[in-house]
Amino acid sequence: MKEKLRKNLDQVIWNIEQARITISEHNIVQIVAVGKYSDEENIKTLYELGQRAFGENQVQQLSTRMQNLEELPLQWHMMGHLQSNKINKLIEFKPSLFQSLNSLDLAMKLNKKLLEKNKKMNCLLQVNTANEANKSGVSSQEAFDLYQQIQETCPQLKLKGLMSIGAHVNEEKIIQQSFEQTHKIYDALKKDGATICSMGMSNDYELAIKCGSNLVRIGSKIFT
Repeated sequence: MKEKLRKNLDQVIWNIEQARITISEHNIVQIVAVGKYSDEENIKTLYELGQRAFGENQVQQLSTRMQNLEELPLQWHMMGHLQSNKINKLIEFKPSLFQSLNSLDLAMKLNKKLLEKNKKMNCLLQVNTANEANKSGVSSQEAFDLYQQIQETCPQLKLKGLMSIGAHVNEEKIIQQSFEQTHKIYDALKKDGATICSMGMSNDYELAIKCGSNLVRIGSKIFT
């Protein structure tokens, strides 16, 4: 299995390099390996191969893995929907980055709990630039103003940029448009300190990078 993981990771890195240099030789792209369909032994193997950032979609899975692999200096990302009753647990395990802050209401609740515990959390505002009803995230129209509002009213949240999920369609042009819209908002927010534009998963990460993504979330292309 180690050789398969090595081959998969090397291929993803190669593909990222090819996409990255179409934008700029200076564009650094971080890989977050999403292990929800894999096991902890594979995560350990990927660590041995040089991968450091890992992500989970559920708080319970994240907390279990952070505990079981605490001897490794891994960077953990939470990237799924956060239910209000799981906020305390997420705060307890202090992920490096919470990528799916998807509403002002959640921001206020999270800020309140963090304030009670005198803690802060790095977050990305999730934007639904695909305009799909089944996707979480704030609308493109409100993202810019909401980002600034959260910065002003939720001091325990350290906004680092944006996250979005590409349109779930077969037409590449439509997927590209959703990524370009996210990057346009991200560009406008750079003056407010935004440094992370998280776009792209296993099926569309190369396109996302060509549209300006500097963080990709890869699951099946690495683990299977």
